[in-house]
Amino acid sequence: MNLREKYNIPANAVITIAGTVGVGKSTMTKALSQSLNFRTSYEKVDTNPYLDKFYDDFEKWSFHLQVYFLAERFKEQKRIFEYGGGFIQDRSIYEDTGIFAKMHYDKGTMTPTDYETYTNLFDAMVMTPYFPHPDLLVYLEGPIDDVIGRIHERGREMEQQTPHSYWEEMHGRYEDWINNFNACPVLRIDINDYDLMKNPAQVEDVVARIGYMLEQTSHLRK
Repeated sequence: MNLREKYNIPANAVITIAGTVGVGKSTMTKALSQSLNFRTSYEKVDTNPYLDKFYDDFEKWSFHLQVYFLAERFKEQKRIFEYGGGFIQDRSIYEDTGIFAKMHYDKGTMTPTDYETYTNLFDAMVMTPYFPHPDLLVYLEGPIDDVIGRIHERGREMEQQTPHSYWEEMHGRYEDWINNFNACPVLRIDINDYDLMKNPAQVEDVVARIGYMLEQTSHLRK
């Protein structure tokens, strides 16, 4: 018996992994997809025509970038459900408006008019009964010092050059966002409870928690 069957996880389940930079979303996505024999869905960055322009001029391109991300994530969400589910998704569509677009607005790199247009578009596309929300959002969290430590460990150049204050602000925004999130059920996991890189077998504990949560919230999906 495989882990999916052992813990009564439906073959058509859609599980989204969320959390700030450095918490191990991609590692968790890969481990869960292998354990459950689910497909994966990762964020497409290489084909984004606005990303380089955005880093050159936040104010000019933030709205374009966010609308592009929204359209791509919406298409990907539709694709996942057209497949019939059975997916682990790295990063959710909800983080774009709840964290990143709001941060641009708060910092003045997105105009009030653009922010209102973007949030109205998001609500019309996503916050409706017709949008296929995930069955569960797995939120990876941990103390800011541990998160920054992980960012330094993986050694990505652009991240190394980013000031700690940015990661601290992002960490706070993620916590505020998840504390008010209600689009689908949430399972919160402390990143210090598991180390899937050193001990891959620990994924079974995560799968067991996912199975229990899906069972407890099954009435929400009917």
